[in-house]
Amino acid sequence: MSRLKSRLLEKIQEHRPRTTALIKEHGKVIIDDVSIDQCIGGARDVRTLVTDISYLDPIEGIRFRGLNIPETFAALPKAPGSEYPTVESFWYFLLTGEIPTQAEVDEVVAEFKTRAKVPSYVYDVMKAMPKDSHPMAMLSAAKLAMQKESQFAAKYHDLKKNDYWDPMYEDASNIVACLPHIAAYIYRLKYKNGNIIASNPSLDMGANFAHMMGIAKPYDDVARMYFILHSDHESGNVSAHATHLVASALSDAYYSFSAGLNGLAGPLHGLANQEVLDWIKEFKEKLGGAEPTEENVKKALWDTLNSGHVIPGYGHAVLRKTDPRYVAQMEFCLKHLPNDPLFKVVNMIYKVAPGVLTEHGKTKNPWPNVDAQSGVIQWYYGLVEYDFYTVLFGVGRALGVLANITWDRALGYAIERPKSVTTAMLEEWAAKGGRK
Repeated sequence: MSRLKSRLLEKIQEHRPRTTALIKEHGKVIIDDVSIDQCIGGARDVRTLVTDISYLDPIEGIRFRGLNIPETFAALPKAPGSEYPTVESFWYFLLTGEIPTQAEVDEVVAEFKTRAKVPSYVYDVMKAMPKDSHPMAMLSAAKLAMQKESQFAAKYHDLKKNDYWDPMYEDASNIVACLPHIAAYIYRLKYKNGNIIASNPSLDMGANFAHMMGIAKPYDDVARMYFILHSDHESGNVSAHATHLVASALSDAYYSFSAGLNGLAGPLHGLANQEVLDWIKEFKEKLGGAEPTEENVKKALWDTLNSGHVIPGYGHAVLRKTDPRYVAQMEFCLKHLPNDPLFKVVNMIYKVAPGVLTEHGKTKNPWPNVDAQSGVIQWYYGLVEYDFYTVLFGVGRALGVLANITWDRALGYAIERPKSVTTAMLEEWAAKGGRK
């Protein structure tokens, strides 16, 4: 058993009594009420999911295992010659909540290389799909095709409940390790005439992904940063929730993550980044080639709002400040592409839009989210195929959702089964002033 898996088992055994005690001793403690608008409005802000992997604070933003983004980047071991941690070190951290030593990171890096082999039939599935298939459909199909490799599915009938986490961990680790290979293959197959670049086993996951994509440094740091920033956002977002929901039926990690990818592909979730970039390019054209200034950007933003349109990339369901993921990417841009025309537009919008939106008065949060920045970086480094951006999101999101369902199985969480009501019931309770 590897050091990471052994340490994870110790953490699981330490944690299980906490969940058991909460259910047995405090199971009837009321922690929330539900209103009709929450019932109809997608269960927004209803506290019904448990995860220790990440927490989204409205003011502080995302915290991974208790650390905010700058603290996470500072604490984790960096890739050689890099400003950013390896994805492998972050995987160790998400699973255990502990900062790994360099020796422990090296073990995960070596282990991922043995797990990264993609069966040839998976490539055959992707090659057999229509040429105009969306890359997210290809990624989801590839993961679903690999379900025959699931150790959880193969061992399920011979396992005790407390051991479910073990093959789930194996499946999750295998998916994380091979996902960059599949993603890069999709990109080269679909957009580069099938000119596939072979893996370089001497590189860590982020650097190897950049290599297989055919994009030079510092895109290896872009990959590390992007995958970590997009890894998790609590369990309530669609991709994390879909993965959790399917896994709660004891479906294996392949079925579950494929479901999460399908949710991520929606325009209200993972597709938002490409839509924001498209809008930014159109916005730049509206400036007529002029250098972005506070005056001309402010006028263009008001024109946008007065025409009945929104400012994409601004606002968030939970956050009430600038998304720290946006800030992390902005800092990268200020260092590596400060004079890029698209970034200059994005940066000026950031300076002006919050004031305009506040004055407009129709948004709860006038600050940018992660999507307001991420597409610009990809475009700058030559990744101009919008449809692929959500695949990048999916590679990163795998880290969080697969760590989550490993812990779901370790703690024996129940199948998710919320109770539905009818519209007539809601109308009756509304007339009575509540459910009596």
